[in-house]
Amino acid sequence: MKRAGMLQQVSDFSDFSRGYWLQELLCQGEEPSRVHPSPDGQHLLVLQRRRPPPLPRVMAFQRHGIGGAELERNWQPPQPALVGLLFLQSPGMLGSWALALVWEHGQTEVWHFVVAVGWQLLQTLELCQGARARIVSVCSQGANLVWCEERPPLDAHSDMSKCALRFCVCTRALEVGEQGVRLGSVRIVLHNSPEYQVLASPQHVFLVPAAASFATTSKFLLIWHPEKAKLTITAPSAGFVRGRVLHSSSESDFRKLLLGSVGLLSGLAPLDIHTSAVSNSGGLLVVSMKGAVNTVEPDGTQRHIFDLEGGPLAQGSPVQLKTFGSILACVLAGVLYLVDQNSGRLVEKKILNMKEVHFLESPGEEDSIQLLTQTGIYSFSFSRPEESSRPEPCLVEMVFEEACRYYQRRSLSSSKLTVEKLQKGGVFQAPVALAAILQHSLCQKKKPARGLQDTYTKLLSTMSLELQSYMSLELLKNCVVCAPESEVESYCEELVEQEVSRVLHSDVDKDNLAYLNSVFASFPKAAWKATRSCLQLQQNGDGLLVARATPEVWKKVLGGPQPEEVGQNGVVPLFELICTSFLRFKPKWLPSFVELTQQYVSISWAYSSKEGPEGRVPLYKRALGVLARKNKRSEADEEMELELLLCSKRPKAVLQALHLLIRLKRWQRVVEVAEKFSKLSPLLNKEIFTTLLAEFAQHRELDPYVDALWPLCPAELTASDILTVVLQHLPRSQEEPVPFSGEGTQLTVGLLKPLLQRVVQRPCIQDEMYSDALQSPTFPPPTPPREH
Repeated sequence: MKRAGMLQQVSDFSDFSRGYWLQELLCQGEEPSRVHPSPDGQHLLVLQRRRPPPLPRVMAFQRHGIGGAELERNWQPPQPALVGLLFLQSPGMLGSWALALVWEHGQTEVWHFVVAVGWQLLQTLELCQGARARIVSVCSQGANLVWCEERPPLDAHSDMSKCALRFCVCTRALEVGEQGVRLGSVRIVLHNSPEYQVLASPQHVFLVPAAASFATTSKFLLIWHPEKAKLTITAPSAGFVRGRVLHSSSESDFRKLLLGSVGLLSGLAPLDIHTSAVSNSGGLLVVSMKGAVNTVEPDGTQRHIFDLEGGPLAQGSPVQLKTFGSILACVLAGVLYLVDQNSGRLVEKKILNMKEVHFLESPGEEDSIQLLTQTGIYSFSFSRPEESSRPEPCLVEMVFEEACRYYQRRSLSSSKLTVEKLQKGGVFQAPVALAAILQHSLCQKKKPARGLQDTYTKLLSTMSLELQSYMSLELLKNCVVCAPESEVESYCEELVEQEVSRVLHSDVDKDNLAYLNSVFASFPKAAWKATRSCLQLQQNGDGLLVARATPEVWKKVLGGPQPEEVGQNGVVPLFELICTSFLRFKPKWLPSFVELTQQYVSISWAYSSKEGPEGRVPLYKRALGVLARKNKRSEADEEMELELLLCSKRPKAVLQALHLLIRLKRWQRVVEVAEKFSKLSPLLNKEIFTTLLAEFAQHRELDPYVDALWPLCPAELTASDILTVVLQHLPRSQEEPVPFSGEGTQLTVGLLKPLLQRVVQRPCIQDEMYSDALQSPTFPPPTPPREH
């Protein structure tokens, strides 16, 4: 982490050509001026939209100038306005860059600065092919120009609101060399599109929807990857990312690009963008209306950096963003924020006494920031943490910030709790003790540790294993960042295993559950290996699945937030996450895993206990819900459904599986299931036999299996009961009955004779109850002697 130094003035415009004009431009005007520093930091181009009198103009100022031709252009509305001021790479010339002024109607002027000569106009070009085209946004990427142009409908009386998709994103090579300027052919990136603001990074171009875009298209960003000829659709806050390679010009149609995503995108909220800019690392910096600063990576993912103070931002309040190395500089309402992009820590916050501030380039100086103000140029420098007189680890600061949030949620007071109050109040000793222990432990390797209070020594010994785990985790994260590409996968697997294990040994609340969902979605294979390791899943010698997880881990797997508690934001409970991993990587183990979980539930919770998972939705039904969410169904999925129903051993589930097998006409399996599960309970035995007897009455498919079916007949069923079931399920024929049928599909008395004989010959239950009395030697028993 870096710390900022003092704000020092390094120039008062005296070293600029026409410095007094530069100061006048910065001090006048109703709208803020736009300042564009050249890549070498020696030139400033100031674009002023309005000034008294109302004549917009652009002027160039040279630092340490020694004379030469000046550059100044102005225009009188309704003449086409200047929409872009770009610095182009020109390695073939004496200078390393050239300047392009792009006008609204497509005319482009290419200028070059020569020392002692001044500014020279190299060539004037036409970017657009159509005379009626109007450029609304332009950027440069290397030697290419990328722009968004409006192509008005041919019918001048058309309603413009109904022609929202009248824009087109184009690109064209523009090379500047000693032979002059060479303009390449136009290539269309996207046509029939809404209005976009184009922002270029070294390898990608971000397409940000304009404020005037209609509701549907303002819900996502587009990212163009020129080298891969690929467009990425992303709604960062919703986690939606989809890429599409553009093989031909017909696929660059905006409406075709959205095919297959309209249903998902229609349910998303519009993008929350107040200001956007490109960072030096190639990401898109986005400031929301709430003041949150995020970065959108080229792959479409989003990372939160920092929250600006002051609440919601007004629509017209300007926010300036620029990155200097790893530091993000942001100016809002006269306040300068310096934030570490990697950790999101606030390095410095400084109130500026200047009305208008612009960031300048600092070539070769990543540890300093230069600011252009109305009174001159100021510089900010940074020092390393070891140079600071009072080092304070980020982890210690995080302890107090987390403690603030923890105590604030549980406080009945309306006053806001701050880190300063927490450190000075002396009421809450837990964060103070933890901060002291962390400072003591983190400083041991770098320099001799300071003495630790005796009251904290016992707590340190208790936390020693946790501290070692934290240090090893941080070391592993550094290895992931610095490892070569071939080793990243193994490091990621180890990192995911540690993270899953850490969460399973803590409270699995909604936040931790959402975090686990993101881990399983981002690293599915590593998460599967971590799950096997944490639950200690393996097959024994008989091929059965066994788990040696501790009871605490099982309770986290089964007793966390349930489906009805996690909401509708796509987060699923941990049990469902694990079932999804089983289906993806080891589907044959899923029924055995569900059976293991049911065994653990029966031991840990009472039957139908509301605290246990079985008191809500049965585990086999939750596993079936995961199976039902698969996009494509196969025969293996039907077999999996059967196994999940049978492994539960619940009467309703077994009967459901039996009916499923009957529907599939898998009679051999029907008989096997009936023989196995009829032994569980007499009531289930009666239901199974009645179901099969009804099937026997309707067709002849079960005839080969009667020797296995008739022994399943319950003892309480009589011959009349059997005949009643048969008569109720006999198929109804549309034809007149005949004495002798030749089809052989009807049920006959001969087919039922073995079953009826078995039932009739079986001793009656009541006879067995009174058999002892009936077989006594004397009947009736002798009269007992009378008492006189």
